[in-house]
Amino acid sequence: MPFVQIKKQYLAFAMLLFVALFLFNSRPAFQCQYTTEMPVSYLPTIYGITPTYARLAQKADLTRLSQTLMLVKNFHWIVIEDSETKTPLVANLLKESTLKYTHLNAKTHKSKQSTEMDVNICVFKLDSYFTRWYCASGVEQRNEALNWLRNHLSSATDKRGVVYFMDDDNTYSLKVFDEMRKIKNKVGVWPVGIVGGMRVEMPLVTDGKVSGYNAVWKPFRPFPIDMAGFAINATLFLDHPEAKFSRKVQSGFQESEILKYFATKDDLEPLAENCTKVYVWHTRTQKPSILDPKKLKHPPLPDGHIEV
Repeated sequence: MPFVQIKKQYLAFAMLLFVALFLFNSRPAFQCQYTTEMPVSYLPTIYGITPTYARLAQKADLTRLSQTLMLVKNFHWIVIEDSETKTPLVANLLKESTLKYTHLNAKTHKSKQSTEMDVNICVFKLDSYFTRWYCASGVEQRNEALNWLRNHLSSATDKRGVVYFMDDDNTYSLKVFDEMRKIKNKVGVWPVGIVGGMRVEMPLVTDGKVSGYNAVWKPFRPFPIDMAGFAINATLFLDHPEAKFSRKVQSGFQESEILKYFATKDDLEPLAENCTKVYVWHTRTQKPSILDPKKLKHPPLPDGHIEV
């Protein structure tokens, strides 16, 4: 066979091979996508309940917290103002946050008795190196949020989720939200840093079960843990419509007041690696010290038109 004819045969074969490879590699991508697509994992909704009240650091605290919550998937923020009406400051902050939220308001009922005599509301409590009177806060606000939650869940198709009571000036690691999604039945618990006069207040765990509590402030409380140290299966609030906080309970006992409806110590589910990791801290914003412009030699320009 002549060399030229052999060369043409190889060239024709090479072209056919090239065309075949081209057509194979240019197939529409959607033809094989279904084989590599991974199923999406279900994430229970976290309902974060945050009472808040007007003060100079309110916007700063809510801004910091909201920007943490923006990183949490499937989160619904319920913010309740201690106010007769909803304020523009909180309303605008929530609107600009891009979070899924519900904005409520409920005014705290003030006692006519003196703080020292009203033992049902206030309690003498150790705080760092001195003692002071503490009054139960956020009672009406949290109860208003629970009313909304029950109405919402009763009409929702998916009633699953967890409820977490969050102070607006606490510090939260993203890991604490991952932990509370692991709740299987009733109530999940974990340590809280810088609370109750301790570096860390935490449940004690033996063989995977809560066996006691590491707390020094009134350790005889039914549940001597901080509000930031537990989350509750949302469906339990439908099972127990009577569950709420009480103005007749002292500060520091509100945690026990709400948990008594849902669980005993044996029902608590220790999370955060058997309560050995701290993912939330009971921090407090220090009250700002603002100078009185009237007492300054050179008072600053008026700034009442600026929201701080």
